[in-house]
Amino acid sequence: MNIIGRRKLWYAISLAIIVPGAISLMLHGLKLGIDFRGGQLMEVQGGVEQVEVLRIADQQQLKDVTVISAGNNTLIRYRSSSDDVKRQQLDRQTLSSQLQGSGHPEVRYENVGPSVSADITKKAVISIALASLAIVLYIAFAFRNVPPPMTSWNFGVTAIITMLHDAFLLLGVFSLLGVFFEVEIDALFVTAILTVIGFSVHDTIVVFDRIRENLRRQRGEFEQIVNNSILETLARSLNTSLTVLLTLLALYLFGGQSIQQFVLALLIGIAAGTYSSIFNAAPLLVSWHNYKQKRIAKRP
Repeated sequence: MNIIGRRKLWYAISLAIIVPGAISLMLHGLKLGIDFRGGQLMEVQGGVEQVEVLRIADQQQLKDVTVISAGNNTLIRYRSSSDDVKRQQLDRQTLSSQLQGSGHPEVRYENVGPSVSADITKKAVISIALASLAIVLYIAFAFRNVPPPMTSWNFGVTAIITMLHDAFLLLGVFSLLGVFFEVEIDALFVTAILTVIGFSVHDTIVVFDRIRENLRRQRGEFEQIVNNSILETLARSLNTSLTVLLTLLALYLFGGQSIQQFVLALLIGIAAGTYSSIFNAAPLLVSWHNYKQKRIAKRP
């Protein structure tokens, strides 16, 4: 099986998946939940008609109202007409009492202020940046004795490119889900991205480590050694990922509404990470190696 020989096909598949999401990100961005933009969340018993909620919300001048079915209950997300705490409490009491009067008592209520949401956003960006830096430094150190023609930095940068592929794919998919299905992201989404990054890099390092070993033990073209390394680790990568994906699928189907979007993000991200570690990471190393060899050949 010549995976490396078909690397342009794998690159094209990745682009075909990422480009629609990237366009959606540029045009629409992500649909942010109250964790990021601030606001109020109320969960009530039973199924509430959207028209009924919007009528009450219009009377109270509530903003950005969304009504989402959550199993046997209904989630109502909104922004109060004022940042004043007393007004927010009044809005809650009015909405809750009117819905309770129609047979939908309040089950849960959350209020996230703008300062809290800004802090969550800042910490999310810092966490992802620090994780990326740590990964590059670790791979550069762990692969410092890699045999020629590649260097440890080649492995590190390639791992980051692969990791970004998975992260952007996940962001793009959730942007599209936000546009077509009103799916919002919350603080757990950041946890999902960090988990996907870790899984992606772990899978990639397994392949890279086998490439490093085979460069020492085998003779031949760099491209062939890399292809052999992928095939040697293919069964392990697929079996590990399949086990994780089946577990996540069970969680998605039976784990409850509150963690569904988090589990969905993990499902998409880990599937993408498995693909990229096999069909993108090592092929990118070969493309980089071939580019370096062409530059060397052109030197006088």
